[in-house]
Amino acid sequence: MPQKATHAGLDPLASEAFVALLRVAGRLLHDLNAACAEHDITHDQYNVLRILRGVHPQGHPRYEIAARLVSRAPDVTRLLDRLEKRGLVARGWHPENRRLSIARITPAGLALLAAVDPRIDQVAAAYTAHLSETEWRQLGRACQRMLA
Repeated sequence: MPQKATHAGLDPLASEAFVALLRVAGRLLHDLNAACAEHDITHDQYNVLRILRGVHPQGHPRYEIAARLVSRAPDVTRLLDRLEKRGLVARGWHPENRRLSIARITPAGLALLAAVDPRIDQVAAAYTAHLSETEWRQLGRACQRMLA
């Protein structure tokens, strides 16, 4: 029986797991983007709004939003510009440092998240239903070790 061809430098089991992880990530991002598109936003925009909801009403400076994004977006300023243009985010100056712009989620942004969240939950449920709590803990720990 012929053996599977693998990358010469990677253990076959590690190679198989790596490709499986890439496939899951790709499908998950595709499904999340589709869910967000139903509400006329991108997943990156959803992510920014989610981050700002977490610190509502204080807000965050651009660099803090960039550091917390799930996927590194090359231009957070443009993301914020688009969200601000739609009335989902408001920007102003930090009260103690006038050189620091702070982005805050607006009531319209909170309302949009309330509408999008159930659809995101459906996508997450479709993926999370297949593993036990123990398996999710193990996977979470493994992913944290991979990111360390």
